[in-house]
Amino acid sequence: MAPLIDNNVNSLFEFVVRDGKGVKGLVDLGISTVPEQYIQPPKERISLEKLAVIGPAHQPIDLSGLDGPNRDEVVEAIVHAAETLGFFQVVNHGVPLRVLDTLKDTAHMFFAQEAEKKAIYLKEVSPSPLVKYGTSFLPEKERALEWKDYISMMYTNDDEALQQWPDNCKEVVLEYLKASNILVRKLVEILIQRLESKREVPDGLIGLKMVNMNFYPACPNPELTVGVGRHSDMGTITVLLQDGIGGLYVKLEQETNDHEFEHEPQWMEIPPVDGALVINIGDSLQILSNGKYKSAEHRVRTTSKESRVSIPVFTAPHPTYRIGPLPELVKLDGVARYKEVLFGDYMKNFFGNTHDGKKSLEFARVDDSP
Repeated sequence: MAPLIDNNVNSLFEFVVRDGKGVKGLVDLGISTVPEQYIQPPKERISLEKLAVIGPAHQPIDLSGLDGPNRDEVVEAIVHAAETLGFFQVVNHGVPLRVLDTLKDTAHMFFAQEAEKKAIYLKEVSPSPLVKYGTSFLPEKERALEWKDYISMMYTNDDEALQQWPDNCKEVVLEYLKASNILVRKLVEILIQRLESKREVPDGLIGLKMVNMNFYPACPNPELTVGVGRHSDMGTITVLLQDGIGGLYVKLEQETNDHEFEHEPQWMEIPPVDGALVINIGDSLQILSNGKYKSAEHRVRTTSKESRVSIPVFTAPHPTYRIGPLPELVKLDGVARYKEVLFGDYMKNFFGNTHDGKKSLEFARVDDSP
């Protein structure tokens, strides 16, 4: 590592975070080992030897069946996934494959730019409140930094997106977002209708939309780091485009009979599937469903082979929207497992704390709920 930041916590933080060089800046220096600031505690590292094998029940769901005689089977598969793993993949989803391929190339090109061109979007200096470039999740508070750089683009309307998002990615990102919005509404409608509820999808429940482009540089010691730590998403539903390298892992809720895993959680990889999109349930749907749907705890591993990208679309309630269990479900269940909260407050709590599994849900949990 360059002498400027060698074994100096403050210098590394300034270089990576404050100056906007990011993890890619470290890699470009030619480092051969992971800096101490990125070494995760042993319990947070991802062991490839202790992973569950994906089964047929978790193969991609073909959404073209929603328009045919097999609609009920497809709906059942979506609902079952939301009630159990909280993650599933979809094909024939309506987002053009051309857009997905272009988007992955665009993400790689964006992060290949000189650091100065990306750093203009650092939170403190960004010319737009809709765009933020950064690294890790909450570097000021994290015990160990995440091996990830990202750019986040908030959506308000098409005109502001085209005016304020970065020129070299805005058009394809907007096309991806708008196509994903159609998919999100379709999925949320299915899930709400299965909650013994006759209500339409409230616009406020899916009123906040944001796209991230995440970049995970090749890591010299992937066994010591994480790309993203254990967390669940705060919003309603997330649509994620993976590249072909992989590294996304989901925590299994069910217990295992294997003694080797008896006292520790088991994780399963969501393998990349060409042309597929990954869907995961967020905290807001778990709260609204009174716990029937499961927000998925997940994390990302780094790799030493090559740099990878992922592009999620986060759909969440509007900050002024109040989220809580549907009254008809509370009546049916006989208990409210969550209290009603203003989503803006939930979001502030989420972004104010480091990743720690599904601890974010405690903000809305009723103290004596099961």
